[in-house]
Amino acid sequence: MKETFQEQLQSLLNCDLKSLFPLARSMNRKLKFFVGPTNSGKTYSAMSELKSLNSGVYLAPLRLLALEGYEDLKENNIEASLITGEEQLIDEDASHVCSTIEMLDFNLDVDLAIIDEVQMLEDEDRGWAWVNAIIGAPAKTVIMTGSVNALDAVKKIAQYLGEELEIVKFQRKTPLKVLARFTSFEHLEEGTALIAFSRSDVLKLKQRLQKKYRVSVIYGNLSPEVRRDEARRFREKRSDILIATDAIAMGLNLPIKNLLFTTDTKFDGKSRRKLTVNEIVQIAGRAGRYGHHQVGFLGATRRDVLAYIKEEFEQPIKTIKPPFNVKMSSDQLLDLSSHIKTNSLTKILKFFNKNMKFDGPFKAANISSMIEASTIVDNKEKLTLEEKYLLSQAPITAKSTIIIQAFDAYVAAVVKKRVCRYKPSITLPKKAITQKDLLLVEDEVKKISLYLWLSYKFPDIFPDYEKAVILRDSFNSFIEKSLKANLRADIEKKPISREFKPRAFRGRRD
Repeated sequence: MKETFQEQLQSLLNCDLKSLFPLARSMNRKLKFFVGPTNSGKTYSAMSELKSLNSGVYLAPLRLLALEGYEDLKENNIEASLITGEEQLIDEDASHVCSTIEMLDFNLDVDLAIIDEVQMLEDEDRGWAWVNAIIGAPAKTVIMTGSVNALDAVKKIAQYLGEELEIVKFQRKTPLKVLARFTSFEHLEEGTALIAFSRSDVLKLKQRLQKKYRVSVIYGNLSPEVRRDEARRFREKRSDILIATDAIAMGLNLPIKNLLFTTDTKFDGKSRRKLTVNEIVQIAGRAGRYGHHQVGFLGATRRDVLAYIKEEFEQPIKTIKPPFNVKMSSDQLLDLSSHIKTNSLTKILKFFNKNMKFDGPFKAANISSMIEASTIVDNKEKLTLEEKYLLSQAPITAKSTIIIQAFDAYVAAVVKKRVCRYKPSITLPKKAITQKDLLLVEDEVKKISLYLWLSYKFPDIFPDYEKAVILRDSFNSFIEKSLKANLRADIEKKPISREFKPRAFRGRRD
């Protein structure tokens, strides 16, 4: 009997994720979870296994980590390819791949797949990529590495898959102790990291402390190349103090002896709140790097902050609870479009989020940046639905006007099938004068990342890959030099220097 429209729709809205990854299902996979705290050697052990096998893939949470994995393999004379959203170094003879997790090829079967930082499956915007990798990585063995708060989640997904799971526990290699007293800014030891939770606070601390100390800084808006340079300066003792946001909580191996919180609150995009025990433990674990220090120390720069950090640090970490987020697939997109009779990506995304049901511990979720992008692409009538969905996954930062305006112009080029050359929005002066001057250059680097991402999706429309890479190197070099110099704090209503005025896009964010 032929299914009715409603029966077809109900069938479509009930999904078994296992069935979306047929190659993985055919491989009789073995799952392993290397579980332990930061600085316990779990990722090192996983990479050692990868190096011993004929083929494999390392799936990183950050482009910086994918690059480090790639360089590690090359240094061990193992041919490898590097694949990220904006950079692809393909070696046709390579049997190993290092990539960001979103770039996993579900049609490339290998001996081993490493899924690093698996606790990221809890992330609101990116967690779907870890869920897909656990379920769909086509490898004989899948090694996940991560913290103990992901253990129950991994067990639940393995149970859903009906696949064997081996748990390998790792212990921290150096002890981590909480300091008895708070530490003032006047008495910071060499090898100390100060933790703040905003770019503005990091740069204010830098301005305050650079009169007495040599300072490196790391925060999320910096490109991976600049973060790496700042980390190298600290590692090579060309700076005494590191001031950072929680951007150091993942992926950077730093010789930190003392890690001091300057605050016990953060703005999470919705409200200002107290730090959670999981956040404190993840960040604190960066202190006492094995091979550099016998012990790591955790503290704070204020008495009240130290009291809170100490109390939370001693609490058990909170387990990641299901359901876990799942993003819409391209096939689901087309099927839903046909059934609800719309070409509006925004409407389809919202319908998916409200109505989709999954077997197992999963739920439909939309990504905030995709919703932001969908409102732009839906205004372009000549785009196909597939093009809209592809473009909605572009790396845009919603709070940055310069990037949103660039994205709108790039989408228009795709609509018109018109070649789009890379044009910088700013002209570099000799140096940045204020923090806002520096922010413009940081956003320009993010705009280059967007162009590079598009150059892989639409190479005929965005042909200036080499030019964009050269400009990115130039802007990154400028940022590195500016961070070593003395930046003035931003003064209310102070105009940006004439030399620095944006040429194409005039929007700035605070």
